[in-house]
Amino acid sequence: MSQANNDAARETAGRSQVRFVTIGEKNETQRIDNFLLSLLKGIPKSKVYRVIRKGEVRINKKRCKPETKLALGDVVRIPPVFGLQGDRTPPKVSDSLSDYLENAVLYEDKALMVINKPSGLAVHGGSGIHLGLIEALRQRRPEHAFLELVHRIDRDTSGCVLVAKSRSALRFMHELFRNDRVDKTYHLAVFGRWARHRRKVDAPLRKNELQSGERMVTVSQDGKPSQTLFRIIETSTHFSLLEAKPVSGRTHQIRVHAAHSGHPIVGDAKYIPSSQTEFHGMKKSRLMLHARSLECDLPDGNRLSVAAPYDEPFTRNLIQMGFSVDAL
Repeated sequence: MSQANNDAARETAGRSQVRFVTIGEKNETQRIDNFLLSLLKGIPKSKVYRVIRKGEVRINKKRCKPETKLALGDVVRIPPVFGLQGDRTPPKVSDSLSDYLENAVLYEDKALMVINKPSGLAVHGGSGIHLGLIEALRQRRPEHAFLELVHRIDRDTSGCVLVAKSRSALRFMHELFRNDRVDKTYHLAVFGRWARHRRKVDAPLRKNELQSGERMVTVSQDGKPSQTLFRIIETSTHFSLLEAKPVSGRTHQIRVHAAHSGHPIVGDAKYIPSSQTEFHGMKKSRLMLHARSLECDLPDGNRLSVAAPYDEPFTRNLIQMGFSVDAL
């Protein structure tokens, strides 16, 4: 192959590796240069500043300066940076994950997909995770030049995840999320019998980062306003099955609000208090939190209303806790 063809192939590969990252609470107000330096570990500072200066990094399709501060919901275009150790091809999708994803599409049109993500699969790679949902989808759908997460859920939470198939669809959905026009419902199983009068938890949340880099969220008066609506679906002797609708969208919000109410989510190793000694047979449970449904407008003017069925481990655990799953 000639040098010209080599260069053309490299350029084509480079275009396919452009990433679009939506800014969440963790990086809100951070300078773009510091954001890139933390994201593109192993790349010299001079190279990071060079791609910013050349306009290869864009925020909401606009050029930026190194000191530009990021805002919640900003979409950052990150160009391919050759020589980056972390830009190596992610591991091949296993046959079992490939088979799962084949049957996990809850909705799809030319603009969007809704995936029923399994518990234990991160939505994207990073921080020691080499393969997430979005990387797996890109491998399975190489014909799509653009596949990006619209939002995120925790690694151990299962259920509905929206994926955009075009930049215009991504912008449309981000606008809906910013204006609270996406109705998200979660199902969760908690320890104890939830009080019927407790229909709303209004407690400000503050995000902390431990020395290990682990994120912990606490209820704190100097935190951000946070509200979650709860409804009892069913109760058993030792547990409650609840529906939760987050009014705000804070990190770990449902998990912390449930624990703050004295009813931590079953399987939530991060927020179950160390003083708890009785688990009623559920000490080794997976996190019993499931993004059950999504409802919102679609770019074509239609309305999306989709529900994610429980996976087998979630259903098995509900039965073990004494719930009548067939009635759900």
